[in-house]
Amino acid sequence: MKKIISTLFCIIPIIAVLAQGNVYKQEPTKFEGLAMTPPMGWNSWNTFETHIDEKLVKETADIMVASGMKDAGYTYIVLDDGWMTRERDIDGNLVPDPEKFPNGMKALIDYVHSKGLKFGLYNCAGTKTCAGYPGTRGYEYQDARFYASLGIDFLKYDWCNTEGITAKEAYTTMSNALKKAGKPIVFSLCEWGDNDPWEWAEPVGNLWRISGDIYPCFDCEYKHPENWSSWGFMKIVEMRKGIRKYSGPDHWNDFDMLEVGNGMTAAEDRSHFTMWSLMASPLIAGNDFRSMSEETLSILTNKDMIAINQDKLGIQGFKYSAEDGIEVWVKPLSDGDWAVTFLNRSDAEKKINFDWAKHIIKDDLSGLTADFSNIAYTIKNIWKNKKASTTKKAFKDKIASHDVVALRLTKKK
Repeated sequence: MKKIISTLFCIIPIIAVLAQGNVYKQEPTKFEGLAMTPPMGWNSWNTFETHIDEKLVKETADIMVASGMKDAGYTYIVLDDGWMTRERDIDGNLVPDPEKFPNGMKALIDYVHSKGLKFGLYNCAGTKTCAGYPGTRGYEYQDARFYASLGIDFLKYDWCNTEGITAKEAYTTMSNALKKAGKPIVFSLCEWGDNDPWEWAEPVGNLWRISGDIYPCFDCEYKHPENWSSWGFMKIVEMRKGIRKYSGPDHWNDFDMLEVGNGMTAAEDRSHFTMWSLMASPLIAGNDFRSMSEETLSILTNKDMIAINQDKLGIQGFKYSAEDGIEVWVKPLSDGDWAVTFLNRSDAEKKINFDWAKHIIKDDLSGLTADFSNIAYTIKNIWKNKKASTTKKAFKDKIASHDVVALRLTKKK
């Protein structure tokens, strides 16, 4: 018995020593304060997929400045999948495609910066990107140093080809790698919402996708031959329940890139842009600026709607009511203002007759309340760009199929 006891006393310290290697917990350390309002910009994927090059980026940057989009708040130009060669170099480095970018990526980034804009790149947590280019798995710190040396400002980080790894750990590793590299870079988690990133990603990144890819339609599901789906914008709005509490300054629920100008009706484009603004989603345009219509530009640069998206409170909106095909969506704003939107989900024109005095709108998340029976608000119709009386009398209007009537309510002084 003494032999057994003495042997155990010898083994226990060894076990304790070996166990010490398992007590380290990786803590995320994102760059704080880089996205206090939802990021605004442009991404190449929705229109161009991997067909991107230096000329496209320069022309896009020029148009962003000349068209007034930069002045409206659009800051980032983000190159999505397909910017690099199919293989890393002999030292394991990513290589920007020399045919697409003959003057090199650094020169292109410097050009974008010279326009007063910021620049972003794409990669993936897996072994390959979604389009089959080199992923970052196993190269996180090396790639982060490369991005820092280029001077990029934004990294979109996808989730393809990730068998065998966990999302929280993979994204935390890349977050720490970016911080270690030392260059402040907005970290965008494109994880599709499969692993509930809103529950763990606030200290990891500045924004996170909540769904699979968007598709330019009102509420359809587009089924791809490879057995996955893209979603109409209202499908995405309705996809996740109870996650608005996780969104706010520097940690945003990302409803995906905008499809404004990509084939929907003008009414649907307005509705799309309005809902993204109410949801406090990043406003990342995905259309071809070189062929953009005046109507599309006017939607993307509507200053009153952008102000709702960029409101400093950073509260995600919510559905207040739904009746006879008309939904009422609301968003509390700073200084006691409210955004109120009537959305026609039906296929027919509808009439609005909303008696403010019969409604008390309360946001359980923020504790803010609009009691129209006690306080009068002035009303601005955003898309018509005109005042619309006050909440002392019922609001009446007509609303076309799939269209919106978007209002900003301001307390009367």
